[in-house]
Amino acid sequence: MKKVFCIANQKGGVGKTTTAINLAAALAALGKRVLLVDLDPQGNATMGSGIDKNKAERNLYQVLIGEATIQDARLRSEAGGYDVLPSNRELSGAEIDLVQMDDREQQLKQAISQIEHEYDFILIDCPPTLSLLTLNGLASAHGVIIPMQCEYFALEGLSDLVNTIKRVHRNINPGLQLIGLLRVMFDARVTLQQQVSAQIEAHFGDKVFDSIVPRNVRLAEAPSHGLPGIVYDRNSRGAKAYIEFGDELIKRVKKDALRDQARPPVERRQS
Repeated sequence: MKKVFCIANQKGGVGKTTTAINLAAALAALGKRVLLVDLDPQGNATMGSGIDKNKAERNLYQVLIGEATIQDARLRSEAGGYDVLPSNRELSGAEIDLVQMDDREQQLKQAISQIEHEYDFILIDCPPTLSLLTLNGLASAHGVIIPMQCEYFALEGLSDLVNTIKRVHRNINPGLQLIGLLRVMFDARVTLQQQVSAQIEAHFGDKVFDSIVPRNVRLAEAPSHGLPGIVYDRNSRGAKAYIEFGDELIKRVKKDALRDQARPPVERRQS
């Protein structure tokens, strides 16, 4: 089942890092071996996993420039039950260093290939910009999970991101696909959100996850305690939604694997 998924959205403040942290914790709680890669120089996924980003002896920056391996740099989120490849502001300098490298979009993929067999899921929390770091994430992944708010401007940003995924699929990573859209910070009392949600379902069909993460204060509080939301308050509506999402993702991956096995070998090679 080993899968590498990017959690991505080119719009900031949409619950991307919250989704990465809580999906990692949910999958771990469901018995899966998980690595969370913090590809954002802000290091929020690192801190939200209970790891001090400034005290990590090695981090993703050293991995990308070849000074360390993931085995050297990864740390354990004891609260979340998953491993973390941490980041901090040093990662901002990786853009300059990567430009001078051959296969600069493939550095993360090459590093992940050394440890991929150790995990069931590798989740990559991408920065909210289409940068060389984000391209490294997309080049490494089997698919993209897009957390999004059901608001008008989110639809425009979604269109841009889908086009980016198509370009990366065409030019860099032919195995990359859109896994699905996760509706987050959802408030069913807001008519506009219901309307946008319906539009997303009509346009993307089964690419929209059934799970919906509600707007929930407990999820917002959790990072300040260095805990995933599902650990901070497992009984909160937000925590239950992410557990449900983790279960849905596992089932979708299994279903896709069975479908691929049923396809003729020639068709599999062409796809």
